Amino acid sequence: MRFASDNTSGAAPEVLTAILKANEGYDRSYGADAAMARVTALVREIFEAPEAVVHLVATGTAANALAIATHCQPWGAVFCHTHAHIAEDECNAPEFYSGAKLVLVPGEVGKITPATLATALATTGEGGVHGVQRGMLSLTNVTEAGTVYTSAELAALTALAKMHALPCHLDGARFANALVATGGTPAEMTWKAGIDVLSLGGTKNGCLGVEGVVLFDPAKSWELELRRKRGGHLFSKHRFLSAQMEAYLTDGLWLRLAAQANAMGQRLSKGLQAKGATVPDAPANMLFPLWAPGTHDRLEAAGAHFYRLTAPEGRERARLVTSWSTTEADVDRFLSTL
Repeated sequence: MRFASDNTSGAAPEVLTAILKANEGYDRSYGADAAMARVTALVREIFEAPEAVVHLVATGTAANALAIATHCQPWGAVFCHTHAHIAEDECNAPEFYSGAKLVLVPGEVGKITPATLATALATTGEGGVHGVQRGMLSLTNVTEAGTVYTSAELAALTALAKMHALPCHLDGARFANALVATGGTPAEMTWKAGIDVLSLGGTKNGCLGVEGVVLFDPAKSWELELRRKRGGHLFSKHRFLSAQMEAYLTDGLWLRLAAQANAMGQRLSKGLQAKGATVPDAPANMLFPLWAPGTHDRLEAAGAHFYRLTAPEGRERARLVTSWSTTEADVDRFLSTL
């Protein structure tokens, strides 16, 4: 009963097969491999963006940090949600790589609103040479609260940023899950909604370890290349990253894997509610149920894995995450134990 994180699942068979195939023979290094050219073609087709450029790294932290550093000056402010992954879970890597300052924007259930963003934009950058300047906007989809932005919600926020000529980044560690949950297309959920650079997640959704930085403005590509190398994130045997991403994006595998994770998340949500737990709306694969005191201990004693979170007095809160490899039997066993 493994529900702590989708990071704890294995890699999809199709991805492992691609890695084994890449291990045969020889290929060029540092991103000049044949598979990388095919990855670029896939990204351009899938995102309806014929000039898009993608650079691969091994971790989501590297993808976010390099994307931000490429788009924000060291005297700039990166506007992000108070509980964004870049703010709470990346050991200041975005600040380290960019030199910029994170400005935390509040919002219920993990989502920035036009009102809260407008306030942050209005109160930042007014101090002249003595204060931090407006730099860029970073959004997360799926959010850290398990909620999702629709393309219209993304567009409303990026429109505010664009009023100040700010570039917009999307942390898409669970981007495939957001697409499945909303029914939006990759283009609608990114550049058509005002996103300039996307961190395209693979690791949480069936890859061994690969993330893509998708630049919808190819003019930024060379700078990101240099930052990736200087930061120590350019793989020599790059073909093993390319092979994963190619398999992931081929024939819709990434969406099928996300659909399984989301379906199991919704099965779990309905089951939890039927057993008396309170489950805030979360349409993807990450849930934050509230249940009776003592439930944590009882579930863990039975072999369940999840994160304990702070809860109101008289209740317990958990974080449960389903993955591409979660089965109906896994969910049903957890619910039976509950």
